[in-house]
Amino acid sequence: MSDKITKKYTSEELAAMSNDELARLGTELDDVTVAYRKQRFPMDNDPEEKRAARSVGLWFLLGAVFAIAFIAVYLFWPWKYKGLGEDGLWLYSLYTPLFGACMGLAILCLGIGAVKFTKKFIPEEISVQRRHDGPSDEVDQKTLVALLNDSWETSTLGRRKVLKGIMGTGAVAAGLALIFPIGGMIKNPWKPKAKGMDVQGDGTLWTTGWTPTEKGKKVYLGRDTGVTAEKHEGGYEATGETYETRGVTRLVRLRPEDLNAGAMETVFPLLEDVVNDHDKYDKNADVYEAHMESIHGSRNSVMLIRLRHSDAKRAIQRKGQEDFHFGDYYAYSKICTHIGCPTSLYEQQTNRILCPCHQSQFDALHYGKPVFGPAARPLPQLPIAVDDEGFLYAKGNFVESVGPAFWERRS
Repeated sequence: MSDKITKKYTSEELAAMSNDELARLGTELDDVTVAYRKQRFPMDNDPEEKRAARSVGLWFLLGAVFAIAFIAVYLFWPWKYKGLGEDGLWLYSLYTPLFGACMGLAILCLGIGAVKFTKKFIPEEISVQRRHDGPSDEVDQKTLVALLNDSWETSTLGRRKVLKGIMGTGAVAAGLALIFPIGGMIKNPWKPKAKGMDVQGDGTLWTTGWTPTEKGKKVYLGRDTGVTAEKHEGGYEATGETYETRGVTRLVRLRPEDLNAGAMETVFPLLEDVVNDHDKYDKNADVYEAHMESIHGSRNSVMLIRLRHSDAKRAIQRKGQEDFHFGDYYAYSKICTHIGCPTSLYEQQTNRILCPCHQSQFDALHYGKPVFGPAARPLPQLPIAVDDEGFLYAKGNFVESVGPAFWERRS
């Protein structure tokens, strides 16, 4: 407290003071010297003041409009995936850019409005304060409230009902625009999707593109060739497509000899009815979209590792999973059991699988057991075999849920 103010004020004396008197007392108690203070519009009904209010209100109104536009895009814009050549692709391609544009413009307009309000209506003031420590007593608490009231009154916002309403609307709309997308993240993990089981599972956390093996379907280990839809001259007469996907095979079946000893490759579930390679290749077959859906499955990716034979002899099998490997070939889920990052790295010399996100390490010779980092359980192992044609396939599903250890599991 300032050395210049020594009087102790009673509750009755403080209650009897006006807001202006309390505000002046507060500045003195806080060792604040107001060196300069000037009202922006000292005269009532100043035309310039009205123009300033309209200018500030316009920016807040624009912020509200763009925030509402963001909500409208989120609720009503076509969001379902459209591939090349499909009707509605152009509208779908604008979905994400419109999110960014509407939210960015809403925040920008609200920010400009706040800056302009400060420059147009908050009094010009130069104050100097000496810092002091210690708890606040009753008089400091009373005067603080008075100073806040004084700030509110001098801002002139209290008497500008239209501007206050526009600012409030803009703030509420922007807040809703920030909250609305959270709704898309809320999902019942136990509720299957309407179309049922497919190459991405049935929508529940414990199903993947490998789960159809439980229904007797044959699922191959598919290698991603990286090919894309081919640009085609003219287009179909009926649809006017400009890209051709017929005959384009993104996933192909693997044979054991396709991997060198000590190699690793990421593979994806390839259902038997969408195979289009080797002797089953059909130049008119359109399997590209089905292959891409498999690649995009959030829990589909599997690391196929061919251990060096000398290392494979030292491998330790997990109880109940002794026949999950095929010779020197082991298939582990690529989804880290910590928080779901892709375990993208494999050290051939140490036979360790590494997750680059938080440095969890798993021993490929010890049923994918975690040996370093925050991961708490082994990588689920996919049971694999080779069919009569010499191609690797999944002879069963994972026996536990894929991904972070806090998901339901049987291990």
